[in-house]
Amino acid sequence: MSESENADESRWAIANVFASFNNTLITVTDITGAETLIKSSGGAVVKQNRDEASPYAAMQMAEGVAEQLKAQGIEGVHVRIRGPGGNAQKSPGPGAQPTIRALARAGIEIGRIEDVTPIPHDGTRAPKKNRL
Repeated sequence: MSESENADESRWAIANVFASFNNTLITVTDITGAETLIKSSGGAVVKQNRDEASPYAAMQMAEGVAEQLKAQGIEGVHVRIRGPGGNAQKSPGPGAQPTIRALARAGIEIGRIEDVTPIPHDGTRAPKKNRL
């Protein structure tokens, strides 16, 4: 592998965003996914637990992550969004879209955006419905 190809790999990373309805987590790994570069959680930027999953918290986290990415010399990220999955709701929480938007506004180039929410292939039985 030539030196320019090796330098090109070091400028990109993977941003794994887990957006549930209780919290939003951002984990940035190298392009192979083996080494974690940056981790951030909604609880690190807001005081109340109820605000951890808010779009505001997601944007604040993403801005902090973008600063750290630039400091490490990373120019772009591929984003992998993960929702709760399983028997829970398949759609990601309210922090998913603001995270991507804030990363883009901070000057980080966005590559692929991929949904990696785990979907069961007829796994466990869903809980019974509540009666009123």
